[in-house]
Amino acid sequence: MKNTYLTSYLPLFAILLFSLTFSVYGVDVLVELFKKIGVYPGMREFLSDIQLKFVLLILLMIVFFMIFAALKLIAETINGVSMLFFSKDSEGQLYNRVRSGSMIYFIGGLVSSVSLKSFMGLLIIFAATSIVYFVYFVYKISVTVSKAGIIGVITLQLFTWSSLFMTVFLVILKLYNGVMASLPIMSKVKL
Repeated sequence: MKNTYLTSYLPLFAILLFSLTFSVYGVDVLVELFKKIGVYPGMREFLSDIQLKFVLLILLMIVFFMIFAALKLIAETINGVSMLFFSKDSEGQLYNRVRSGSMIYFIGGLVSSVSLKSFMGLLIIFAATSIVYFVYFVYKISVTVSKAGIIGVITLQLFTWSSLFMTVFLVILKLYNGVMASLPIMSKVKL
């Protein structure tokens, strides 16, 4: 008899693994940034090099943990809405079938540890893990969903995620442009 809750801890471990790998990369980036802007020697007066890196690691882990936990919450909601609209299952058995897909993110979190020095590598591993999980999700729900329902699930997922990421990208771009416009420029170069 298989216990359905056997893998219930895997999403937490996957989030922790991805948070750790992104944070380890972020510590190196922040230390280099602090050295370039001249803040690093002042910070070293209060903390040793190891203590400073450890504090940065903890802070970045908290930030990345919140980001990945929010993405998981959004993904669970989108998956639930897509099953509500397009699945014939009303008892939740379908949800139990896709629950074991958390193993995919756990393995992706383990694999991300090989790319600690490359942000692009970390992003590619996370994106590939998400795509593999999406294919797994569609495959598992295809048993109780019609072909039109599968197309609806894929369309809803693509539309929702692309809208979310496009909105976040535009907000960050607007914020960046606002910050750059507010910086004093000594002299403009005329061509």
